[in-house]
Amino acid sequence: MALVNTKEMFKKAYEGGYSIGAFNINNMEIIQGIVNGAKKKNSAVILQCSQGALKYAGPKYLKAMVDAAVEETGLDIALHLDHGSDMEYIKLAVESGFTSVMFDGSHFDYEENVKKTKEVVDYAHAHGVTVEAELGVLAGVEDEVSSDHHVYTDPDQAVDFVNRTGVDSLAIAIGTSHGAFKFTGDAQLRFDILEAIQTKLPGFPIVLHGASAVDQETIAVCNKYGGNIAGAKGIPVDMLRKASSMAVCKINMDTDIRLAMTAAIRKVFGENPKEFDPRKYCGAGRDQIEKLVIEKIEGPLGSADSMSK
Repeated sequence: MALVNTKEMFKKAYEGGYSIGAFNINNMEIIQGIVNGAKKKNSAVILQCSQGALKYAGPKYLKAMVDAAVEETGLDIALHLDHGSDMEYIKLAVESGFTSVMFDGSHFDYEENVKKTKEVVDYAHAHGVTVEAELGVLAGVEDEVSSDHHVYTDPDQAVDFVNRTGVDSLAIAIGTSHGAFKFTGDAQLRFDILEAIQTKLPGFPIVLHGASAVDQETIAVCNKYGGNIAGAKGIPVDMLRKASSMAVCKINMDTDIRLAMTAAIRKVFGENPKEFDPRKYCGAGRDQIEKLVIEKIEGPLGSADSMSK
């Protein structure tokens, strides 16, 4: 078994009306929790690393652990660079054996984004690596990505961008946002924009970033055992499921993974302050992540048994 890129994975997802979960990884327990959940639901999965994760764990360590996950599960797994900021990180990921990369040029003006994305596509495709880009701007803060404003994706510009860059998938801005504090009022996603892009780019895979649901029971556990995560609010599950039944083939969920692990570890320490065995508290985090991934696959993603499709 070997890692795969996202090309065939997204083709099946688009045709099947489901999305592949893209979960950020930083250590062994997170990787194990994600792939254990995916294995139990027979689902393909994307393990993605931010630039911060590469600095924290190192690309060789991450790649070796993901290779082990592929060997252990037999699943279709893509190893993806999340929010690559420049060609230096793109090349680091490709040379380290990643099968998919995202170049985030959304902070550049449009023509510069097109130019730089095309350069990434030409380089990555020459190495058999698929490329995701971003058009529009998501507000919020997560890892090394932040913005204090939101710019919706223009459907006509999306068509031009895809045609000129040759990108394999496109992250769009329709109202999701990074981090745990996505909304102050009710969630509003611009499905009209998604529908327009799907009509203008039939069969083309769309990506949603900042799409964690921010489960309130998990927040409550964090806060019960010493946390201070007041007012956190995410994307309703029904909205995510609607998006994944349309053109959305990849949904990024990083905050939910972080919250699940944090809640489980806080609970262990809260109930047993004398505990100091990392296997006990990291293991609890791993188990909670596995449970979370199963819920995502069964719910908003709809990707259960995608390995059989």
